[in-house]
Amino acid sequence: MTRKPDGTWDKSRLPSRHVTEGPARAPHRSYYYAMGLGTREIAQPVVGVASCWNEAAPCNTALMRQAHAVSEGVKKAGATPREFCTITVTDGIAMGHEGMRSSLVSRDLIADSVELTMRGHGYDALVGIAGCDKSLPGMMMAMLRLNVPSVFLYGGSILPGSWQGRDVTVLDVFEAVGQHSAGKMSLDDLCSLEQHACPSDGACGGQFTANTMACVSEAIGLALPLSSALPAPFLTRDAYAVASGEAVVRLIETQLRPRDFITRKSFENAAAVVAATGGSTNAALHLPAMAHECGIAFTLRDFAEIAQRTPHIADLKPGGRFVAKDMGEAGGMPMLLKTLLEGGYIHGDCMTVTGKTIAENVKDVVWRDDQEVIRPVSNPLSPTGGVVGLWGSLAPDGAIVKVAGMASHRSHRGPARVFDGEQACFEAVERGDYKDGDVLVIRYEGARGGPGMREMLSTTAALTGQGRGDKVALVTDGRFSGATRGLCIGHVGPEAQMGGPIGLVRDGDIIFIDADAGVLDLEVDPAELERRRQAWKPRVTDYGSGALWKYAQIVGPAHQGAVTHPGMAGERHVYADI
Repeated sequence: MTRKPDGTWDKSRLPSRHVTEGPARAPHRSYYYAMGLGTREIAQPVVGVASCWNEAAPCNTALMRQAHAVSEGVKKAGATPREFCTITVTDGIAMGHEGMRSSLVSRDLIADSVELTMRGHGYDALVGIAGCDKSLPGMMMAMLRLNVPSVFLYGGSILPGSWQGRDVTVLDVFEAVGQHSAGKMSLDDLCSLEQHACPSDGACGGQFTANTMACVSEAIGLALPLSSALPAPFLTRDAYAVASGEAVVRLIETQLRPRDFITRKSFENAAAVVAATGGSTNAALHLPAMAHECGIAFTLRDFAEIAQRTPHIADLKPGGRFVAKDMGEAGGMPMLLKTLLEGGYIHGDCMTVTGKTIAENVKDVVWRDDQEVIRPVSNPLSPTGGVVGLWGSLAPDGAIVKVAGMASHRSHRGPARVFDGEQACFEAVERGDYKDGDVLVIRYEGARGGPGMREMLSTTAALTGQGRGDKVALVTDGRFSGATRGLCIGHVGPEAQMGGPIGLVRDGDIIFIDADAGVLDLEVDPAELERRRQAWKPRVTDYGSGALWKYAQIVGPAHQGAVTHPGMAGERHVYADI
């Protein structure tokens, strides 16, 4: 779709024609006039500028400013922006209580709400701005589902806090709770730390889920190069917002849509970047869900196979030394992509929203010897990626563990200590009511059984804070925060609520874990497991109505992305073609 020679637009194939064209749409146009638009603005393509702005957490508080900057770019390029907001559930505040059940559910609600806003108002293109763990994949899922010209913009990371002469993040606060419960930190120090750990707008500063998915947005081609690098408080970020607005208008002109350039190889690039940065295990949920939106089969096993052959080269927290701000100053994603490309670990021919390929985008990037964040592939932190998939008799559908920064304790064999739900396990950990060598099993926390597949950072951080994170293992059908470290295995499938083996484990059963070999076994005789299965019944949750009940009825298995609809396979039409 191109502009006419006189600079006006041919909207005969754009969705907004259903709202702005012809005598029958006079009532619709009257609403636009009411908002101060003129005839020219109404005749232009209409761009949805979606943000997850709210005052729930610092991850989101800088997004409105950047949305306004995106709108400036859209206007400069000759189209008409329409800003709207959707929800966010912020994990740092939802963590450790019932609120965490809402987190993963919010990813799909974000995608759904953006879809409905775009459909309901006939918008022609989308710029999505997000700053928190589930809002990033949710926004990108909407782009792939709608298949209108789209550009993604990360809202930026938080600045590192400073406490007692060292950089700190919110992870330090979670781990300090464990230190305090073990008598290793005073209440005064805990209170002081909490007041200094998060000094600005922006998402959690380590290579936790938000920054992991921000890296994915560039690697997969939906975001402009280097747009993820600058922290949220830096007003210089706004130049990337303006550029994103201009870029989406160019995409309307050329009608380059997400599914035109995001391919199986794009998802392989994204998985390689997660592995190379020691990123969050949650990417193994979000990449399959995103792929599902555009008809690409990409499961936990695919993710794990790519991680196994990709070196870990970015020295980022929680397992490493640096935070997102340091990564940006070291050259950001362009530097990382150039390094992986030259090593043969990603596909350089994948197209991006710039209209150029990954290889073309990074061709002028020069390696910098003055930075320590990104290593050359010839000298990696580890020859394999920072995340590992596991399979075995306890996880027939797979599980995942983050091994970035784990020099030891990558295998474990010990007796199960079983908890039906995270709260019971957290209380036991706080009391110190567990033994070295135990395998703490938290079950009925899967997508259906929770419902909502809670993250377990409160529990894992308490173990680390007590200094016993390398003395035990933790296995769950729920999830772990990207900030988790230690031998903590999540996404165990099938989940307990679906009759998976994790629902049959009893105290004292021996569990064997080998992160290097990718094995997770329950050492119980199959005949005994079958006897237990015959006596097993699904658990009745506390959620018999509302959004969590609805989610539990429709959500799919974790290894396929915990999706809630048939995806491209069930499509009979694509929104962009209405």
